[in-house]
Order: sequence, then structure tokens, then C-alpha cells
Amino acid sequence: MKVLISGSHGLVGRALIKSLLSHGHAVSRLVRNAPAPDSVDVEWHPNQGKITTDRLNGFDAVVHLAGESIASGRWTDEKKQKIRDSRVHGTHLLSTTLAQTTRPPAVFVSASAIGFYGDRGDELLTEQSSPGNDFLADVCVQWEKSTEPAAEKGIRTVRMRLGIVLDKEGGALAKMLPPFRMGIGGRIGSGKQWMSWIALDDVVRALEFVIERETISGPVNFVAPNPVTNSTFTSHLGKALGRPTFLPVPVFGARLAFGEMADALLLSSQRVEPAQLVKNQFRFQYTNLNDALSQILK
Repeated sequence: MKVLISGSHGLVGRALIKSLLSHGHAVSRLVRNAPAPDSVDVEWHPNQGKITTDRLNGFDAVVHLAGESIASGRWTDEKKQKIRDSRVHGTHLLSTTLAQTTRPPAVFVSASAIGFYGDRGDELLTEQSSPGNDFLADVCVQWEKSTEPAAEKGIRTVRMRLGIVLDKEGGALAKMLPPFRMGIGGRIGSGKQWMSWIALDDVVRALEFVIERETISGPVNFVAPNPVTNSTFTSHLGKALGRPTFLPVPVFGARLAFGEMADALLLSSQRVEPAQLVKNQFRFQYTNLNDALSQILK
């Protein structure tokens, strides 16, 4: 199978490429520098609306993971515009171009996020749930809408709504580890907000699963079956590290440190169920947070 991947330097992209290559698949990357003449990579410049169209022919699958980091730096107006534009413009460019190729891929998997649902308290959310009404929810709605040209062309299109990815080398967990290892980690705010997590290994396995499973299209929640509250997550992480977790971060402290990002990423509650993956009999390697943290931090 020939697979084209954007966001190849990110946490998920690196792990997916490693897995695909180990299974004998051919992988090409969407890159922003001119590739060598003998390279299988494809040049694109999403901010300029440019892509090497003729090199997009003949792929079996395209996995689009690229986007401005939402967890680095405060959310100034400029940062929020970059977050939105990098997802919406890049996805629309790729989706539109794939729809125009003479040999389009069988499947287009485009990243989204459970931020789609907004702050929903204890409500159990599935792929059929309505979107939220905050900044990230609005970005996700537009992000997913940008895949429509590919879907309208008849390309099977999967919108992966990614939860909190757990891996010690990157993502949210990597940022949590230093304070928790120093014994100064604790719940954030009330700790009652739900965290819908998934181990990186299961993200990669689920990506390969939806690529191969021809009956899956539309939104798919990439989360483990058992979300936990922030208090529970904090307790389990402290236990896995053998460190105390008695120093809570008050709401005002989180907002003072991170601004608007605190409400969206730290205080927001999303209790999300992987309904589509379960329906299609995907087998998670990690359904229990303790097991996942023990393996990841081993």
C-alpha cells in the first residue's frame, strides 16, 4: 500500500510512519522543502495554496495530520488565526487537490479533535453529538468541513476526532511529567472535568484499522473506551510515578498562566465514547488508564 502523510514530524506522524514501514508499506511525506529528484516525498506550501498536484496521483491512502500546535504559547489573536488557518486552509487545499487527481486515493483520513464537542460536563458524547460553541469547536467544525471536496468526489473520507494522546515522548503527558516527577503535580480546578485519553500505540493501530476497513467513513472518535476525570487521571499518574499529587492548580492560577487556552485545554470537560471504533470491532490494546500509564512510563 502507498500512503501519503502530512504532519510527518509530529508525535502521531512519526509513530504512524514507523509502523507502516515495519509492515512493508511505502510511505511518502508532504514536505515544505523541495525534495531531492529521487525522493518519493511531495512538496506543498499550504499557507500559499501551492501543492505539486501531479505527484498526488496513485496513492492508496492519504493521512493528513498537519496543523499549528494548540498547546505552545498563549492564544493571542495572531496565534488563534494560525491555529485556524493551518487546519482549514491546509485541509481544503489537500482535499480539493485530491478530488482533482486522475487517480485519487481510496481513503482520505483527516485529523480533527474532540475539541469539536466543546465543554460538555458529564454528557456522554458520540460521533453523533452536536458541536460545541467555543473557539476550538468552531475550528474543528470548519476543519472537518474542509474535507468535503474529497468526500463529494467519492473518496472515502474519515475525520479522526483525536483525544488526549498519551506518550512520554510528546503531547500532553510529556508536558505533565516534569512537575509530577518533582512531586508538585495535582488536579486542575475542581478535577471533575472529564479527560478522554488514548495511548499513542492505539492511535496508530486505529489509523491503520480505518484505512483498511472500507465500511468506515465520516467522524470517528479516537479515544479509549474509559475516560476519566482530571482528579482520577492525576491520582493514577502520581501512583504510576510514585509521587504525591496533593498540590491542586486553582482555576485562577491556570487562567493566569495560560489565558484562554486554560479553559479550552485544561478546564474543559469532554466525556467521549469511541462508538464507531467499538461498533466496527476495533480491539484497543489499552482500555484501562493504569495499564496504559504503566506501559508508557516503564
